[in-house]
Amino acid sequence: MLRTKVPKRKVLLEAIDNPLLIIRELNNRSFYHFLRFFWPEISSEEFVENWHIPFLCNELQLVAERVARGEPNDYDLLINISPGTTKTITCNIAYPAWIWTRWHWMRIISASYSASLALEAAEYSRDMIRSDRFQAVYPELDIKEDKDTKSNFRVVKRERAPGRPERLIFGGNRYSTSVGGTLAGYHGHILIWDDPLNPHQAVSEKKLAEANRWIDRTLPTRKVNKITTTTIGIMQRLHQNDPSGHILAKKKKKLRHISMPGEIRNYRDQVQPPELVEMYQDDLFDVNRMPWSVLKDLEADMGQYGFAGQIGQNPVPPGGGMFKVDRFPQIQTMPSDVLILEVVRYWDKAGTKEIEEGRGSGGGAYTVGVKMAKLKDDKYLIMDVVRGRWSSEEREKIIRSTAEADGKGVKIYHEQEPGSGGKESAEATIKNLAGFASYADRPQGDKIYRADPYSVQVNNGNMIMLRGDWNHEFIDEHRNFPFSTYKDQVDAAAGAFSQLTRKRIARIIK
Repeated sequence: MLRTKVPKRKVLLEAIDNPLLIIRELNNRSFYHFLRFFWPEISSEEFVENWHIPFLCNELQLVAERVARGEPNDYDLLINISPGTTKTITCNIAYPAWIWTRWHWMRIISASYSASLALEAAEYSRDMIRSDRFQAVYPELDIKEDKDTKSNFRVVKRERAPGRPERLIFGGNRYSTSVGGTLAGYHGHILIWDDPLNPHQAVSEKKLAEANRWIDRTLPTRKVNKITTTTIGIMQRLHQNDPSGHILAKKKKKLRHISMPGEIRNYRDQVQPPELVEMYQDDLFDVNRMPWSVLKDLEADMGQYGFAGQIGQNPVPPGGGMFKVDRFPQIQTMPSDVLILEVVRYWDKAGTKEIEEGRGSGGGAYTVGVKMAKLKDDKYLIMDVVRGRWSSEEREKIIRSTAEADGKGVKIYHEQEPGSGGKESAEATIKNLAGFASYADRPQGDKIYRADPYSVQVNNGNMIMLRGDWNHEFIDEHRNFPFSTYKDQVDAAAGAFSQLTRKRIARIIK
């Protein structure tokens, strides 16, 4: 009996003498404990607790343990979560380092929408391993000296045995690249893609197709073992056909989908697995990071489309009713000049082809110029709309005469269509407006995407309208947008709003 108790007592005494052994054991048992313990080595910000972090840590731990046991891959993991929720630190910085503390041999490939973002996550992970805190708990682990770059570094393990010289055991490596980047010659036991697109890229059909093709065709060929290797994808939803939507549309059986929208008053159906609804407080995913006041500001910044995707995890283009036209306050007279901060006129010009196709039938697209002012109380005033079907020559005369009527204090913007024809048309308008502040604008995304931030202001009653004979057709087009026959007035109004708020709405939420 005495002999069986001595080893246990010895272990206990060693633990008391060296508390780091206890930390090490707790880390081995829980990736979440590891994340909390090493948080100061990753971030200077205070750790903000929320239920989703231990939940995700447990999901990631189950994947790593299954891969380490060499068991067949039951499922790939797809995580949809709002920005600013510690997802990259958890899944792409701390996770690989924790894996190596238990299985030093494991190889990892990680990718993000840009090489700089992918390398930054790898650098944080590498620096954590080199930190004094990490080395105190795991003195046997280090980075191989001649295999030490942010894009590709290798782990080594020191093995010490009594009476024998120390020897190094070469372990696994982490290779980091951009989505679409090269992977030739590299293989991984776990493949991680984190934010494969940013919000600007998501409005490009070309960028969407490139990301989906890379995830479909390139990444799967980089598995160490096609049976056991697991792919983990983490992103905020940005588009119906973003990589998450692309994967979900396949209805793969071996897929575990975790979706955690920022609020569930409007996005309850997006929660996966459904039982996570019970974790929400006041219908909020995180009452500390994203209370209702913050979500309201995010919607104003992102627009309905961006908010629905990045926060609601449901990037469905807004349908009819995108504009609540009953929330257009109308005034009879202009406010005092002292209340006006800036005035712009934005022209959405019918293209030459559209003009020619409509000639003689009255069915061509309209040219529209919307005059809009920014007021001191953070509201906006739609002052005037000029709209008509004109030939190119007549259109330029109308634009010039309107500028003369508006005065030189009004900045003039006009949309430049893509291609050489659009460039020539923009140059002709700038030349026509000599003497006025005139600028060509090359907007990104389709009309729905561009109208989104503007629609939030309309729906919150912040877009005031001066009474005029143009009101009825203007409101009618907004009421049916984006299914209205014509979209020129909405596009011109959205363009004017974009110029008045350029610094604010250019911000990308990460």
